[in-house]
Amino acid sequence: MSERESASPQHDPGARLGDLFENLPAPTRQIPTVDNSAPTPGSRRAAREAAGRPSGPHDAHGTDPLSEDAPDTEPARREPSGAEALFASAASSQPDSSASSTTASPRQTDPAPPLGGGLDDLFTPPEEHAAAKGPKKKRRTGCLIALAIVLAIVGGLAAGGIWAWNTYGDKISEALGWGGAADWEPGIATGEVMVTIREGDTGGPVSTALYDAGVTRTEDVFYDYLINENLAVTFYPGIYRLQEKMTAEAALAALKDEKNKLENTVSITEGGTIASSLENIADTLGIPLADFEAAVADPAAYGVTAPSLEGWLFPAVYTFDPEATATQVIQRMVDRTRESLATAGVADEDAERILTIASIIEREGRLDDFAKVSRVIQNRLDIDMLLQMDSTAQYGYGSLHEGVVSSSAEALEDDNPWNTYVHTGLPVTPIASPSDAAIEAAMNPADGPWLYFVTINLETGETQFSETLAEHEQGVEKWRDWCEANPDGGC
Repeated sequence: MSERESASPQHDPGARLGDLFENLPAPTRQIPTVDNSAPTPGSRRAAREAAGRPSGPHDAHGTDPLSEDAPDTEPARREPSGAEALFASAASSQPDSSASSTTASPRQTDPAPPLGGGLDDLFTPPEEHAAAKGPKKKRRTGCLIALAIVLAIVGGLAAGGIWAWNTYGDKISEALGWGGAADWEPGIATGEVMVTIREGDTGGPVSTALYDAGVTRTEDVFYDYLINENLAVTFYPGIYRLQEKMTAEAALAALKDEKNKLENTVSITEGGTIASSLENIADTLGIPLADFEAAVADPAAYGVTAPSLEGWLFPAVYTFDPEATATQVIQRMVDRTRESLATAGVADEDAERILTIASIIEREGRLDDFAKVSRVIQNRLDIDMLLQMDSTAQYGYGSLHEGVVSSSAEALEDDNPWNTYVHTGLPVTPIASPSDAAIEAAMNPADGPWLYFVTINLETGETQFSETLAEHEQGVEKWRDWCEANPDGGC
């Protein structure tokens, strides 16, 4: 007889149904107990208990999970009703197949769970499924998106904060008591101060100069005003008359007003000479004339290999720093002449000759005729003919006021190294300060056979150029006729 058969109760098939009910035990109060029975092999419960059970016979706390002292983890069962007790008693009399199977095969391992899950899976609550699976892995894409959103928010806040501070920083600081305003209030300017702007000064140095003079409230407020208003300003050197406690805007307006600038600007006129220019320079800059006369006395000090600096003071408008010396003023004018010569392609060794020709052109002709006058000079030099230029005779004689058309007999006959009525070739030095146009004409004379020219209308500057002396004499007659018709025309 098998163990299963011996364990099952035997019934008489002929017994009456009434005997069955008569033999039922009296109902008793059911007390909830802990279900310590082994789980069904292959179920979720069996898998969970196998995963949580230590390798030894005891759990992590050293307690046998099947002992009576194990904690009551199952929920208390409710008391069965009469019918439920009936069927519970009947079920208890049936053989325990799982226990028999376990006893017969104590070393049998749990089979793999059925594909798709068993009945336990079907009735296991969803939360237990989630707990069994463990936490879900975070998706990398989601993390990157979240990080990008956070960075965008932080960046936006930072950019907004920077804009707000740049726009309202001064007002915020003033309202919170973090410091006074950077600029003065309008309408409180007073007194008079002098501000010096030097050659090449830009917004930064000018802003500092205004602060040092007491014009602006802070050192950078004027520069910040230029930047914030996007203003491009050219500052001219000189001394300016301003007031204390001016706003940056008012200070800029004052610097642009020529009335506030103390004169420190000089000019050399085209065709002017050293003698006619030095006195004006000295008076304008407030430097003694003797200092300038000493400054021009030694051309070698400026790298000029000539007996004089005549022709080397370039005709232009100059503005100097208030502390400039006479030597610095002359040096700047000489440097400007070298720039013009270099632009025209004049070699250093040919500089004095070109300046001399250009100075005659500047004094003798009008701008439209510069290239033709240059050709007449070159044609005469080529055949070793006297230049006979009135301007050279007048320069040597010291009578430049006589004009360019006619000269006194004394000037024409005076034997000096500049008089081209007496000496062939070029004068010993230039006779005036030539312009860029005159230097360019000296380098590039016009094509033509002319040997003579004469201005026949002093009012318009009309000039006749001739190849022969006879043609030239006809031009002289035209000039005389014009002078008779215009006695006050400067003949």
